Amino acid sequence: MAGRLASLLPRFVALPLLAVLGTATITLAANRQLSAPQAPPQPAAAAVPSVLVVPDVRRQAFVFAKGTLEDAGFSWAVAGPVKGYAANTVATQSPQPGTRVVDTGSPTVQVTLTANAGYGETGSPEDSAPYGGTKIELAGGTPAVEPEPVAQQPKPKPKAKPKVKAKAKPAGARPPAFVVPGAKTEPLDELPLTDRARLLGRYLAAHPKPTDASVAHFLYQHAWIVTGAEFGWWKGAEALELLVDVDRRAQRAWGIGAKSEATARAALARVRAAAK
Repeated sequence: MAGRLASLLPRFVALPLLAVLGTATITLAANRQLSAPQAPPQPAAAAVPSVLVVPDVRRQAFVFAKGTLEDAGFSWAVAGPVKGYAANTVATQSPQPGTRVVDTGSPTVQVTLTANAGYGETGSPEDSAPYGGTKIELAGGTPAVEPEPVAQQPKPKPKAKPKVKAKAKPAGARPPAFVVPGAKTEPLDELPLTDRARLLGRYLAAHPKPTDASVAHFLYQHAWIVTGAEFGWWKGAEALELLVDVDRRAQRAWGIGAKSEATARAALARVRAAAK
């Protein structure tokens, strides 16, 4: 019995000793962690808001001004007594051109219009964008101010040059069907009206169900074609004939388009009469 106790004694002594040593090790490590200096937390980098620059849409036909603003990331709204008919002209805008604003989603640019005496205000006006606009927040600084024109010194008259025969028009020229005083000439860097009408038909086929975005695209392209044709642009009557067909298809596919068809038909009658 005494021999058995003697053999167990080292084991009983070793176990408490290991426990004491383990506790001392943990305590020492904890003290070291508490005494080590803590690095201060780094502040999160502030997000830099994106900035938009307000385009100049003054003196543009309203239908084109809308597209310019939408392409630049803005919403728009019409202020003043003259309503948002496609052929009316933008007189003023707020904010001014060149103003840098924070991209709050779709910052709203307000425009005032002057009536186009050459065209009757038919149909329903569009006085606000088809999607919700957001508030204007200046991106620091002050709005850009247009410089005053610098007086030019009179230049000496150049010597007369020999007359040169006029070059023939290139094959891609688009002669107007008729001329409307004060109307915007057809921009040759844009699609011809007939191509735009055909593309609108393809867009309708690719979007069998109407959404806010697809209807807004349809109405914008529709107004562009109608206005361009009434401005006397190349093949406007042909483009309107194609557009009437697209309007019929929109009525079958989307259940809307009767008002657009009536607008296109009325424009077609005026264009045909003006082209005679």
